[in-house]
Amino acid sequence: MKNMTTEEKVGLIEELMDLDEGTLSLEDRLEDYEEWDSLSKLSLIAETKKKFNKVLSTDELRNFISVKDICDFLG
Repeated sequence: MKNMTTEEKVGLIEELMDLDEGTLSLEDRLEDYEEWDSLSKLSLIAETKKKFNKVLSTDELRNFISVKDICDFLG
């Protein structure tokens, strides 16, 4: 897959969390969103493997504090 822009990555995270487009910014803390739940986390693990061919461990997932942390991991 082609490299995604930061905006596209944020859009993917919004989609996984079932949020409206334009809701999240890079500085947003994930814990501030009730939508950042186990289902969103599992979806992120699956999409990371499918779209980026990267394996996301639960330890790495646990270390994500902000939207930017996820975007940085995705590359």
